Amino acid sequence: MKKILNQISQLSSQSVVDAMSILHWPQTMIHGSRPLFPGRKMCGFAVTLRFVLFREDLLEDLPKGSASAEYRAFELCDPEKVLVASSVGPWESIGGDIKFLRLYQKKVAGIVTDGSIRDSNSIRDYQIPVYAHSSTAKQGPGVMLPWSVNEPINCGGILVREGDIILGDDDGVVVLPQKISSEVIDIANKRIKIEEVVKNELKVNPTSPGKYYPFNDKTEELYNQKKKNKKKSSNL
Repeated sequence: MKKILNQISQLSSQSVVDAMSILHWPQTMIHGSRPLFPGRKMCGFAVTLRFVLFREDLLEDLPKGSASAEYRAFELCDPEKVLVASSVGPWESIGGDIKFLRLYQKKVAGIVTDGSIRDSNSIRDYQIPVYAHSSTAKQGPGVMLPWSVNEPINCGGILVREGDIILGDDDGVVVLPQKISSEVIDIANKRIKIEEVVKNELKVNPTSPGKYYPFNDKTEELYNQKKKNKKKSSNL
């Protein structure tokens, strides 16, 4: 799967979304999770962490200290893993600089949440890609509690499972199930080539993008002709 991960990391989030849509997987982008530090691309396998609303009696059932769900999730992280945490609200904090210091030490590939994080200035120095609703000064423990690790979660309206491939760039975060990853790579790479042909054609012969986009018979005809011409040139 390392090869798959490397191939996905070369794609853009929108290329993956387009390819998954062709395969009838339209719900892929985590809503409200934006790059807090633009320019830091991220790709890795999901480690999921679910928070639940705080309730006094839950404290009795929660493991304490290093045995708590969040710290167990941290220990599962490494350079090929992305921590994906579902919050109970967009402004609720899933953690700050002290907690995430451990993720920095583990060289985690990234952090994703539909909630917020604290201590953004300190975390910026960790060089970890972070995708969240926002940063916040609010405390988390009085509002929500870490509950489970590597169970399916709803993060930003999208189902995330342990081991899903998480890709993030400046346009957002997408979730890719491993079972369709090879198909997505093939479709995305072909679409990238077609889009390059279309853009070059529109630069040389300006006309309405609607002639070729969305992709149609004229698009396929143009692409096949350019590919044929390229093959002829290489044989000269």
